[in-house]
Amino acid sequence: MTRGTGRSGGSGAPNSVDVARLAGVSQKTVSRVFNEEPYVSAEVRRRVLEAAEQLGYRRNNAARALASGRTRSIGVITLGTALYGPASLLMGVERVVRDTGYALRVVNTMEGDPAGLAGAVDSLLDQGVDGIVISEPIDEQQGDDGAPLHIGVPVLVIGAPPPPLTAPAVLTAGAGADLMAHAATEHLLALGHVTVHHLAGPQRWYAARDRLEGWRTALTAHGRDLPEPVEGDWSAASGYAAGREFARDPGVRAVFSANDDMAIGLIRALREAGRRVPEDVSVAGFDDIPVAAYVTPPLTTVRQPFDAVAQEGLKRLVHAIENPEADPLSSDGPPIDLIVRESTAPPNGGSATRR
Repeated sequence: MTRGTGRSGGSGAPNSVDVARLAGVSQKTVSRVFNEEPYVSAEVRRRVLEAAEQLGYRRNNAARALASGRTRSIGVITLGTALYGPASLLMGVERVVRDTGYALRVVNTMEGDPAGLAGAVDSLLDQGVDGIVISEPIDEQQGDDGAPLHIGVPVLVIGAPPPPLTAPAVLTAGAGADLMAHAATEHLLALGHVTVHHLAGPQRWYAARDRLEGWRTALTAHGRDLPEPVEGDWSAASGYAAGREFARDPGVRAVFSANDDMAIGLIRALREAGRRVPEDVSVAGFDDIPVAAYVTPPLTTVRQPFDAVAQEGLKRLVHAIENPEADPLSSDGPPIDLIVRESTAPPNGGSATRR
């Protein structure tokens, strides 16, 4: 369809009056369609959207913001990293924000910058966002004096406890990594392993702490020994280094790794040392990265529900933005999705149950 045709005259950008004229409806009906209000028939909605497409019409968001007091934009603060978890969560947030009709403003922070969060908040507030998502997975001291942040819009914190702050609403989503780690550890114990070693992530990360806590809780509940964790940095290289250490201990028969990349490096080191997986050592990971099903052996892991967390969290944030006097929407816990593959088996080398 050719854009920019069908106007009655003039050379300026098309407006809602032009769309109404071409669609054969009132200007109010055009407004209702673009505001996604009810009581507009599917046929009328189709005509309006087709007319807007033909004319190349876009809503005047600045005018809408002036009328409503909102910019219909949401800011996201996230760590500047290509690691699978934070990057996948950001992609999930981007998809959901786009579907809500809000614009997205992203500010990246850098690991090791203690004032990163405060500066990112200021940047987003200067842009007039209606709400802020904090997906900041590292425990950093915020600001020189540790004073709480004062944020004048609703805030959603994903995957971490809220930092010291005050806001009209403070919501959380994405908790439960400890329960997922607990499930992975329970799986290894149910196979008959006496205990489970842990390849931990860097303990400045909330996710690493949560996964270590889930592993520890599962072993404690069964009265099992708690081996000293080995800490990596999320990379396959650190998993490989840990695997060389584990390979020297014949008592290591099962390992839960805090992410899949480290698990893959761990398996490589074990096999180079002559320790078969899973016949000699069972290995379970966390994340279910795309390659996890295709390594040798295919990796047992816990799948992170990034899209589900983003969907639920953003729904609650938008509700808080648009209904400031209403009670917050309730929150459901994330699903636990253990994907059992060929890297785990009973300690006698038997086959694990797969799905």
